[in-house]
Amino acid sequence: MGYVFSLVLSREITEDEMTTLKVGCGGAADFGTDLLPTNAEVTVTRMDFDDAVSPTLADAIESALAAVTEVPELSVSELTVPAQPAGAEGAEAEAKEPVAAAAGTD
Repeated sequence: MGYVFSLVLSREITEDEMTTLKVGCGGAADFGTDLLPTNAEVTVTRMDFDDAVSPTLADAIESALAAVTEVPELSVSELTVPAQPAGAEGAEAEAKEPVAAAAGTD
């Protein structure tokens, strides 16, 4: 399992736009429909991510946002990031580093 988050876009997208977003996101997104958070009468596209490739959650989100900017007249109206599992690889590597002993202790 990778970094999990969702983007709600500003409108529904076309098949061509979906292809552009899939390429830009490395295929890490599932596409569906949702309602615009500020107007429940407007149907929009929702992208759900499970990114197992990006080194950090921030990198995963930045990559997704960059892909959206490649589509003209499209923006993100909502970003949802649920709690992420503890123990990411970077945290494990840091935890394995030896802790330096205070001066004068043996």
